[in-house]
Amino acid sequence: MAETKDEFITIVSGLPRSGTSMMMQMLDRGGLQALTDDIRKADDDNPRGYFEFEPVKKTKQDASWLEFARGKVVKMVHLLLLNLPTDRKYRIIIMRRNLDEVVRSQNVMLDRQGKKGGDLSDEKVKEIFELQLRQVDKYLQNHPNFGVLYVNYNEMIENPHPAVTAVNDFLGGFLDTQAMTNVVEPSLYRQRHT
Repeated sequence: MAETKDEFITIVSGLPRSGTSMMMQMLDRGGLQALTDDIRKADDDNPRGYFEFEPVKKTKQDASWLEFARGKVVKMVHLLLLNLPTDRKYRIIIMRRNLDEVVRSQNVMLDRQGKKGGDLSDEKVKEIFELQLRQVDKYLQNHPNFGVLYVNYNEMIENPHPAVTAVNDFLGGFLDTQAMTNVVEPSLYRQRHT
């Protein structure tokens, strides 16, 4: 018997600046309610909003927020997936984006905020991100309560239909795929890798 959306928690994850906010908006418009608190407001870097939920950041200390997340979608940065209790079922959509673009986009955001990204070179940051992604992938593969779908941001911007179809199938086929597709806005695709 097929699972219903209320039997699992859907999580959108990935590196910072990898398209997670866009996927959150797509799912919310498509009919899967986003669990957010609107504390972090939309800005020049994410003009449509961040779709974040603050309690997620303290999951290791307090995972009680998961009681409100069943049948909804929540956003988590990649490393926080390692803190999820393994006594529940999750559907994880992991966004992948060209790492040069991720680093460039993060640098632009930090500059805009007047923050420094540390003394690491872009190449070193990419190396760290690659190691972290491998660690997370291995962890998820070793825990059967995590269903995982990888979505390539770059490909989705160019042609959203295959990714939208895959996401809808992964989550049970109840989403409004046209509403999801309408969210994809190529003009917001900045820091392209050339």
